[in-house]
Amino acid sequence: MRLTARRIVLDTIATGPAILIAALALLSLGYAARWYVLERRRRHADAGVPAASRRPGWLDGLTGFVANFFDTLGIGSFATTTAIFKLRHRVADERIPATLNVGHALPTVAQALIFIAVVSVDLTTLVGMIAAAVAGAWCGVGVVSRLPRRAIQIGMGVALVISAALFAAANLEWLPGGGEALGLHGARLVFAVAMSFVLGALMMLGIGLYAPCLILVSLLGMNPIAAFPIMMGACAFLMPVGGAAFVRTGRYDLAAALGLTVGGIPGVLIAAFVVKSLPLVWLRWLVVVVVLYAAAQMLMSSRRRPSEPGAGNRAASAPPSP
Repeated sequence: MRLTARRIVLDTIATGPAILIAALALLSLGYAARWYVLERRRRHADAGVPAASRRPGWLDGLTGFVANFFDTLGIGSFATTTAIFKLRHRVADERIPATLNVGHALPTVAQALIFIAVVSVDLTTLVGMIAAAVAGAWCGVGVVSRLPRRAIQIGMGVALVISAALFAAANLEWLPGGGEALGLHGARLVFAVAMSFVLGALMMLGIGLYAPCLILVSLLGMNPIAAFPIMMGACAFLMPVGGAAFVRTGRYDLAAALGLTVGGIPGVLIAAFVVKSLPLVWLRWLVVVVVLYAAAQMLMSSRRRPSEPGAGNRAASAPPSP
C-alpha cells in the first residue's frame, strides 16, 4: 500500500507539468476563439467602421516581435511596449493596459509552454502561484476596465517609473541573487501565493509581472531560473482571462493588439530556440532611458485637462500606421 501511494505521488509530480501544458493549450484556444467571435459580432454591429482600421500595420507587428523577443530573454514586454506606444502616439492612454493584456496573451502562452516543459519547479509552488495570479487578474480587470483616463495615466506613469528602476537595479546588480531551492513550503509558500494575487491584479493596470516575480522568488531563496516557468505560466494563464474580459468591454485597440500577437509569437520562438541568450546590460540601460521618457509623457498627460491642447491622445483619431 505504501509503495502504491508513493507511486501515485511520483506519477502526479511527473505528469503535473503535462497537465498544466494541456490546460494552457485549451485555455489559449478558447481565448482565441472568444476573441474572434466577439470581434466578429462587433464588426457586424459597427458596419460603418472601415475594415482597414481593424488591421495591424507592419510597425505594430514589429513592436510585438521586438517586445516578445526580449521578453523571452527576461526583459518584460509591458514597459517596452508602453514606451513604444507612447513614443508613436499609437494607442490612447486609457486603452493601453487592455491592449497590452489582449495582444501579448498568446505570445506569453508560447513562452510558458516552452519554459514549463524544460524547467523543473515544485508543482505545489508552481500551481499555487499561478492560480493566485489568475484570481488577482480576475478581480483586477473589473476595476481597471472602469477606471477613468486620468487614473490610468497616473497608474501607468508610476508603473513605468518602477519598471525603469527595476531595470537599473538589475544592471547595477542590486537585486537578490537567490538560492538553490526549486519550491517553497509553509509560511514562505503562503506569502508567495498572496503576493502573486497582488501581482496578478496589477498586471491588469499594465504593471509587468516578470521583474517583481523574479525579485519575490529570489528573496524567498529560490533559484532565479525557477522564476521563469512561474512568472511566464502565471502570465499565460491570467492574460487570456483578463484579455477576454477586456475584449468584451471593447476598451482596447484591436489593430495594435493583433500586431502584438502576430509579431510576438515568432519573436518568442526565435528567442527561445535560435538566440537563447544575449548580453542585455546595454539594452536594459536603453530601455531605462526610453521608459523614463514615456513615464514623464504619461504623467504630464494626466495633468492636462481634456480641453487643453494635447490632452487627448492623437492615436484616438489617427489612422492606423502603415
